[in-house]
Amino acid sequence: MLSLGILASGKGTGFQAIIDHVKLGVLTGIKIAILVTNRSDAEVISRAERAEVESRYVKGISGMKFSTTEEKEAKRLQFDKEAIEIFAAQGVDLVVSAGFNQILSTHMVKEFKNRITNIHPASNIERFGGQGMVGLKVHQAVIEAGESSSGCTVHYIDSTVDCGPVIVRAEVPVLKNDTAESLSDRVLALEHRTYPKAIQLHADKRVIIDDMNRKVFLDLYSDTWELEWYKRQRSYFSYQEDEWRKSGKDLGIIMNP
Repeated sequence: MLSLGILASGKGTGFQAIIDHVKLGVLTGIKIAILVTNRSDAEVISRAERAEVESRYVKGISGMKFSTTEEKEAKRLQFDKEAIEIFAAQGVDLVVSAGFNQILSTHMVKEFKNRITNIHPASNIERFGGQGMVGLKVHQAVIEAGESSSGCTVHYIDSTVDCGPVIVRAEVPVLKNDTAESLSDRVLALEHRTYPKAIQLHADKRVIIDDMNRKVFLDLYSDTWELEWYKRQRSYFSYQEDEWRKSGKDLGIIMNP
C-alpha cells in the first residue's frame, strides 16, 4: 500500500479529487496518510476532516516578510524539516503537492528524491512555467501568446522550479472567447482527472526516471494497464459531472475537457 502525504494551501479541490479517486476505487493500492498545510485557515483542512484524513498545520513562509534572503531560506528549511518529520512518522512514500504555494528546499527534495510530485496548469510547462507563473497568470499568458491549446503537466519536483521530470501531460483547447478564468476552469477539470493517473503510475512502478537527462519513460502499453485505468476512472467522470451540475457551473467544461 502506497502512503501519500499531501501538501496543500488553499481550497483543496485537487486534494478532493484524489480523495474521490480513492473512495471510488479508481486509485488502488493507495491511501492518503496525512495532509500538511502551511495555512491555518485553508479550506483544504475542512475537506480533510470530512474525509477523516489527519491534517497538520505547520507555519509556512508564504505571505511573510523577511529582512534577508538568509532568514527566509532558514524559515523555509524549518518548515520542510517539520514536514519531513510528520511524513516520516506516517510512513509516507510519496509527497503530493496539490495547490501548495511554497517552493520546497533542496533538503526536502533530497529527502524525497523522485518521490515528490506537482501539477502545473499548463501543458507547455517549459514556456509557461517557472518562478511567478501561478494561477490565472499562467492562463492569461497562454491566451496572450495565442496558443491553440493548454492543459496541465504532472512532474516530479527537483531543485528547479517546474522543470522536474515530466510524468504526464494532458491538453484542452483554448477557445476564441476564452478568458483566464474560463480557461482555468477547463484546465482545473482536467487536472482533477490527470493527477490521480500520475499517482497510480508511480504506485504501480510504471515510471522509469532518467536522472541524467531529467526525463521519464512510462510503461503503459506492455499490457492492459492503460485500458484498466480508464475503465476504473469512468466512475469518477460520472461523479465529477454530478458535482459540477450541483455547483451550477458549465457542464460542457468537464464532459469534453
